[in-house]
Amino acid sequence: MRTIKVGILGTGFSASSHIEALRRIPNIEIVGVSSRELKKAEQFAAHHHIPKAYADATELINDPDIEVIHNCTTNHLHFQFNKEILLAGKHLMTEKPLAINSEQSEELVELAKKSNVISGICFNYRFYPLVAQMREDIRTKKHGKANLVYGGYVQDWCSNVTDYSWRMDKELNGESRAIADIGSHWCDTVEHILGKRIVSVCADLGTVHKVRYKSKDGNTTFSQAKEDTEMVEVPIDTEDYGSVLVRFEDNIQGVFTVSQVSVGRKNNFHFDLVTDQATLAWDQEKPNELWIGRRDKANEVLVKDPSLLSENASKMAHFPGGHQEGWPDGLKNLFLNFYEAVSKNDTQAGDFATIADGHHIMQIIEAILESNRTRSWVDIKEEGLR
Repeated sequence: MRTIKVGILGTGFSASSHIEALRRIPNIEIVGVSSRELKKAEQFAAHHHIPKAYADATELINDPDIEVIHNCTTNHLHFQFNKEILLAGKHLMTEKPLAINSEQSEELVELAKKSNVISGICFNYRFYPLVAQMREDIRTKKHGKANLVYGGYVQDWCSNVTDYSWRMDKELNGESRAIADIGSHWCDTVEHILGKRIVSVCADLGTVHKVRYKSKDGNTTFSQAKEDTEMVEVPIDTEDYGSVLVRFEDNIQGVFTVSQVSVGRKNNFHFDLVTDQATLAWDQEKPNELWIGRRDKANEVLVKDPSLLSENASKMAHFPGGHQEGWPDGLKNLFLNFYEAVSKNDTQAGDFATIADGHHIMQIIEAILESNRTRSWVDIKEEGLR
């Protein structure tokens, strides 16, 4: 397989995570990184032993040596750079959300249709072995028809009034925070397992800290201000938490809760999927266990073991049973899947979320916001999807 040269837009948590995962994949060479500040790009590049650093993302995008670009910038820059990347004819892997609104994301769908490049969005939870196993079991109706699903995604990194990051600024993050940031993962993963789209929602969102305090120096995501730091008040108008009733195609019902203020919960993404004959339960913080509940016989726990999984699921389990795999491995699996499509230049290959999938999730987010405003059920728009 030929070597594929990659550029990274951004120098934050996502960029570092992408680099770590990419370096576990054969024949991938990271050759450039960009930041708004050249000094920051140079320091980041030196730390990760990347040869090129840019203060101008457009210069990186147009570098003829770079074939694939990972967009790990802040949310308000996603649309601008994703559009530039597609127009430049470069393969694209972007962090979510795809754009700030569905008008922008629909434009990207049309660009992706016209381009001859591989483009995907970083919904990485699809790529855990036991998530893939659940998808296979639902597809084959191993446990009968799927009827309902419930769960949530809860964290605590915003639980203190002094917790602040750019994600709380609508100009940088968009209209939604908890739903767009983590609720989007819940929706994409469950849709992927069921093979069914969400068609309508009914939401109730809320904000615990309507005023937060940030340091004048600026807090970063997942960090807290020091006690002696000078603080300034910031009004907050995005949601800290929310619960959403959902209806999928085929009349499957569901509900999920998201929270970024649940003290003690770090990254608790979980769901129960109820079928005619069993309940399948999975928790991202215990990713190597799939609980299978039954009515008339003992419940069981399927532990991740390549020899016990379906062919597709076993490909995502790189170590023998008892050797734990988790979040970084799911990201690696996503990139393995994406770069297989890139190496074949096959726009139809892969199980990764497409630009059209990212647009659909953007439409779900907007429907949830509308439902919360109108206190009513809202159908998901289908424009740009078919």
